[in-house]
Amino acid sequence: MIWLNRQPCHGQPLHPDDQISLGSSALPAVRRFLAYRKAEHPTPLVRLPHLATELGVAELLIKDESRRLGLGSFKALGGAFAVLNLVLEQAHTEFGHPVSFSDLDTPAVRAVAKKMTVGCATDGNHGRSVAAGANMVGAQAVIFVHEGVSKQRVAAIPRLGARIIHVPGNYDDAVAEAAQVCARNSWTIVSDTSWPGYDRIPSLVMQGYTVIVDEVLAAIGPPPTHIFIQAGVGALAAAVAGHLAAVLGNRRPKFIVVEPECAACVLLSAQAGRPIKIAHGQPTVMAMLECYEPSRVAWRVLQRCADAFMTVDEQAAVDAMRTLANPNGDDRPIVAGESGGAGLAGLTRVCLETNLRDIVGLGPLSRVLLINTEGATDPDSYESLIGKTPAEVLAA
Repeated sequence: MIWLNRQPCHGQPLHPDDQISLGSSALPAVRRFLAYRKAEHPTPLVRLPHLATELGVAELLIKDESRRLGLGSFKALGGAFAVLNLVLEQAHTEFGHPVSFSDLDTPAVRAVAKKMTVGCATDGNHGRSVAAGANMVGAQAVIFVHEGVSKQRVAAIPRLGARIIHVPGNYDDAVAEAAQVCARNSWTIVSDTSWPGYDRIPSLVMQGYTVIVDEVLAAIGPPPTHIFIQAGVGALAAAVAGHLAAVLGNRRPKFIVVEPECAACVLLSAQAGRPIKIAHGQPTVMAMLECYEPSRVAWRVLQRCADAFMTVDEQAAVDAMRTLANPNGDDRPIVAGESGGAGLAGLTRVCLETNLRDIVGLGPLSRVLLINTEGATDPDSYESLIGKTPAEVLAA
């Protein structure tokens, strides 16, 4: 299914809050975060010329987030960034003067962090990021995981010092439980999704993701003509679309949001003209995208800045993983997890159907950007689907 947005913004201003959190003025704080993490080198931007030729486009670029900050996912930029900012804000309140990232390792600021507990729900990757941020500064972290999170993804979280609370049901059930328990215990919830009355911290999480776009634009010269990007609750998609709208205005690329067929809460919200919660479907192999209600703050951006919304099926996602792991010609192999290749799955579907190419204006001169949002964060699952370990893929 594909659904066109009839009134994308094309240079119209974003909501003032989104302009502040996602525009170019937001980047210095994210860069200071990366400097504190000693991770100022951008993640790779990979060109795949052979695959571009096969798909009938001029250029295909993939921003590979599979090794971001050692956590295997773009999520490393969001949760940890928000946690560290919240510690700085609390220290400011207690000290009566601003503090910066360079102060985070001082005894006074660490004493503030030690009194704080942060919590969140996760499909795996966001929880690792929140736990990593808390671990860096000595705060406590409590991560709520639902029964669909794989054992390997769950096991990675306590290694970062966090406490795990298991929640029956799916991601949305874990979100609800996390909100209730954190409120009852006066913990700070650091969610990557938002709901009425709760959007400032999810906006901080999204702000962390804007550096991905900044790194791409610095590396490629003229911006791409099209972006195919996967969505769960929509936080990454909104961060990328909002930043491009704020920075490029009318020169922004066409923006296509890709979701699993059985968890297409953003597309169905686009059809309804408002954010809606959809019925729970069958589990999807794209586990990081299995969400049934969009983030309100993300939806506020996507309803203005996305040009189209589309879905892909399970086999298409697995085929995309295999295409990236076993490239033809001289293209470089890429380790993409089950959700990481969903953008390529969407692009491939569009390229194979002439009417869809026409709908999104994709042609032989198009320059397409994708984001590999995660590597093999569940190595056993990856090997079972690909037939190789991640190390074997990269060594080929």
